[in-house]
Amino acid sequence: MKVIICGAGQVGWQIARHLSSERNDVTVVDSNAALVHRAMDTLDVQGIAGFASYPDILEQAGARDADMIIAATHSDEVNMVTCQVAHSVFEVPRKIARLRARSYLNAIYSDLYRRDHLPIDVVISPEREVAEAALSRLAAPSAFDTESFLDGRAQLLGITLDEDCPVLDTPLRQLTDLFSTLRAIVVGVRREGRLFVPEAGDQLFAGDQIYVFCETGDVHRTLEIFGKSTDSSERVVILGGGNVGLAVARALEARGAKVRAKVIELDRQVAEHAADALERTVVLHGDGMDLAILREAGVGRADAILAVTDDDKVNLLSSVRAKAAGAKMAISLVNDPTLVSLMEPLGIDAYINPRATTVSSILRHIRHGKVRAVYSVGDAEAEVIEAQVLGTSPIAGQRIRDTDLPEGVLVGAVMKGEEVIRPTGATRIDEGDVIALFCLSGDVPEVERLLQVSIDFF
Repeated sequence: MKVIICGAGQVGWQIARHLSSERNDVTVVDSNAALVHRAMDTLDVQGIAGFASYPDILEQAGARDADMIIAATHSDEVNMVTCQVAHSVFEVPRKIARLRARSYLNAIYSDLYRRDHLPIDVVISPEREVAEAALSRLAAPSAFDTESFLDGRAQLLGITLDEDCPVLDTPLRQLTDLFSTLRAIVVGVRREGRLFVPEAGDQLFAGDQIYVFCETGDVHRTLEIFGKSTDSSERVVILGGGNVGLAVARALEARGAKVRAKVIELDRQVAEHAADALERTVVLHGDGMDLAILREAGVGRADAILAVTDDDKVNLLSSVRAKAAGAKMAISLVNDPTLVSLMEPLGIDAYINPRATTVSSILRHIRHGKVRAVYSVGDAEAEVIEAQVLGTSPIAGQRIRDTDLPEGVLVGAVMKGEEVIRPTGATRIDEGDVIALFCLSGDVPEVERLLQVSIDFF
């Protein structure tokens, strides 16, 4: 498959990394020649330095025979024009654009993206995706990562195990026996910086970061078993009143009077806009690093502080200060993946990585057909793939123990009809079932082969 990726920033680079590792023909375009050279030096891709919306630049990138173009530059307008040129001049079959401005995303203007207007097949909104991720973190605040699968019937939870976790040093096989009615399974463990798929005899230790698949109704029980609080966040302080913070505050207002939120925003104009847009949420104009402002927002009684400004350092340091002032939970938005290692030493409970969130969203739309969803785990260390089983698949009609799944793959959940079940070795995978697989990155190509989606994969 031939793909042109416009924009070699964090998102574009990560998408190029995924697709080039799967032996696709990838060309990266960016006006910043240094970013293009970085992509060419570190990835198996070609590169063109120039403006992505220029027809001659797209032609140099091979648009005449490209299968897909992904416009992920920092400019909404450049992304939109790039898709228009790709359609009108080069007839590129599939066009994906990343758009940030809320006005472009308003549902009442959705006709704008018809093929006879602006021919964009898929619109990706980083702010909207990040806001949804933030709401998921607030719903399970003691998990450092969460994502929904199987039409919302199953959840992937990332949980850090503390010294007081009641099931430490217990083989996973024994956990299954102890909690036989719990619809949950540990699918991944990160220990001393290395992510691996555990076996039935493996034990869990303090400091491990584990990924657990569970049926949505068993989320609270799963958290309790691994020693985590299940308290909901009823008092929330949101640092940052921009697109992400405003979207989260609106969603919390929609949940009713039980949840009370306050927003802190440094920019007066942004703060005034947020105050006008919100009905019951108090908006404070001030610096979230200022302890006096944090106290005015009631951070000492807050169940959670959600730091979602566009400055990683402000998010981290304000979270630390809020925790010191009494906030029970701190969730930070972190763009720079090298800062994630600071989360635990700083006492920050969970983080949101906009890059990984946006990459997952784009991959979900790239891998259409029988692959229904894709979620990138960590720094592209693994993927969760949700797919419907085809009758021609090698795993259809077989029990899980008899399938030829690679060592780095575990079936996390199976949906038969409307029912989600916890998979065991004896579980039979039938045609039409929807399965969620946790796959280490190196094993993704083999999983695709087993699902036999390569024929209509793209």
